Amino acid sequence: MNATEPPPAETWAWAVERPGPVGGPGPGPLVWERRTLDAPGPREVLVEVEACGVCRTDLHLAEGDLAPRLARCTPGHEVVGRVLAAGAEVEGFAVGDRAGVAWLARTCGRCRYCRGGRENLCPDSRYTGWDRHGGYAGRVTADARYAYRLPEGPPAEELAPLLCAGIIGYRALERADLPAGGLLGVYGFGASAHLTAQIALARGARVAVFTRAAAARRLALELGAVFAGDSYDPPPEPLDAAVLFAPVGALVPVALAALDRGGTLAVAGIHLTDIPVLNYRRHLFQERTLRSVTANTRADGLAFLAEAARARPAVHVTRYPLRRADAALADLAADRVTGVAVLVPE
Repeated sequence: MNATEPPPAETWAWAVERPGPVGGPGPGPLVWERRTLDAPGPREVLVEVEACGVCRTDLHLAEGDLAPRLARCTPGHEVVGRVLAAGAEVEGFAVGDRAGVAWLARTCGRCRYCRGGRENLCPDSRYTGWDRHGGYAGRVTADARYAYRLPEGPPAEELAPLLCAGIIGYRALERADLPAGGLLGVYGFGASAHLTAQIALARGARVAVFTRAAAARRLALELGAVFAGDSYDPPPEPLDAAVLFAPVGALVPVALAALDRGGTLAVAGIHLTDIPVLNYRRHLFQERTLRSVTANTRADGLAFLAEAARARPAVHVTRYPLRRADAALADLAADRVTGVAVLVPE
């Protein structure tokens, strides 16, 4: 941070004091405070934050769409940093290593979902920036078993969005069952969508983007989309698959109606406004499928990071100083961020 930063046992951090609207008059939901850190446990690492992506889930937490599960929780689950200390039982990390702290923070390891390779459905799962303090801070602790080793070369602010926007987008793309060479519809074009679209393009797919933001439509075309229209525009041809990133339930019937026979719509968000009544023949008949996406497994994370290293998607970053995290969330809420917002230390 600077010459007056606290000693290693303390950090500066943002906390959700009272969930409520961001960017309005008066004090917002976030407060900037000094916090004492617990020493890392036997399987934990203490990480000095180099960058933290700003995710729409953080906005849902701050505004109360997600009920708080930790008092004065610090948001942020796209954390890139350096290991400052490691517990006695930590494997795979040493002091000085670059580490990524992501959304999935812990699972039980014993339930049928964990044993069956579906740990994202673990009833006892815990999440960074919701159940434990996240990366809107100078330092953060994490269970090393759920952290990722990251390469040294890329800038931290370009790696950070991969840790949730990228991983969740990857799982959503897998859930959408896009056939080889097919046309993928992408509804909403923020942090996750602009990375997912590039992965789909690298796989040989065509991509049609639907978003209300003109700047996002321009970015989509620059990245290689064959079509970029408003959220409610019809596609140029029936879609083979689609992913809904915008947290807008009214877009579910729109996207389903745009699917070709046998197509699948995957809903990628953790929060969605109410879905209107569906018409069976128009929206689901002819074997159209509607699927949700719930978190991710560590295997998803490893697979995506390996694919991203090969595909090298362009990460369009808007940088904010850590002390302006409240402004970053306000800009995200108002659709003033093109690509992804990332917090960096002052």
